[in-house]
Amino acid sequence: MVIRVGNTFYRVSSRLVLAVVLVLAGIVAVSSMVYTVQAEYQAVILRFGRFAGLADPGLRFKLPFGIDKVIMVPVQRQLKQEFGFGTPGATNPHQFTSSSEQELERSMVTGDLNAVTVEWIIQYRISDPRAYLFEFRDPATTLRDLSESVMREVVGDRTVDEVITVGRQEIESEALAKLQSMVQRYGLGVSINQLQLKNVNPPPPVQPSFNEVNQAQQERERLINVANGEYNKAVPRARGEADQKIRAAEGYAVKRINEAEGDAARFNAVFAEYLKAPEVTKRRLFLETMKDVLPHISRKIILDEDAAGVLPLLQLPSGETSR
Repeated sequence: MVIRVGNTFYRVSSRLVLAVVLVLAGIVAVSSMVYTVQAEYQAVILRFGRFAGLADPGLRFKLPFGIDKVIMVPVQRQLKQEFGFGTPGATNPHQFTSSSEQELERSMVTGDLNAVTVEWIIQYRISDPRAYLFEFRDPATTLRDLSESVMREVVGDRTVDEVITVGRQEIESEALAKLQSMVQRYGLGVSINQLQLKNVNPPPPVQPSFNEVNQAQQERERLINVANGEYNKAVPRARGEADQKIRAAEGYAVKRINEAEGDAARFNAVFAEYLKAPEVTKRRLFLETMKDVLPHISRKIILDEDAAGVLPLLQLPSGETSR
């Protein structure tokens, strides 16, 4: 075999050319047989375009010359999809949609026919690479459609007050459960880890009015709390005072009853002695009574039974006598 290099001709053995070709083919074959699966990936192996198996992380081998084709699937990576908004710099092309599509995603109608704007995210992982790649033509887009359908259903079953204020956690829980159920039913090959509401607001034209309503509700709650605080202070104090007065009245009643029972017992004792000796008891009572009364009288006049009158004994002034 003659090979021309520039203006010079070289005679080369055919065996040498064949050996060089075989060596180059071997190098190409060896280089195409070896591949590496990263830690957070799992490799899906296609042989002549058909599924042939899965390969875990590490150094792996496959058939060369395009017989085996390897697709890397990030099974350990936490993936995210955003609805109604988009975070710049996302590496996942299906993480968010265009601005015009985001406006349609977040516009919803509640069960009481009020408009709201709802923004949310879902976090998921690819649990079955084979199903994720081959059961659906575009699984990421299918997942977006399922999530939007579930959210519109859940929001449509509630009032605007529930969606914007008190029902957020319940909406997240119900939407997550329904989305997980639909993903498993369709065999999408993913597992939903979290669904979280971000911004839930009324449409921009009615936002100021809604804010005024919220402020009024907050003021009402504040006044109710203040009133409850005053109630909690006044009522226990009044109850304490009432209990104190009741206890005092009960004590006074017991005291009066005891005194009355004591007086009655003393009277009965005296009466029993009186029945035994009436005259002696009368005189003793009279003497005891006079003993208690006489010390308090400043002037005393003692008359005999035969006295004709008391006027000469009083020594009244002349003016009083004439009258």
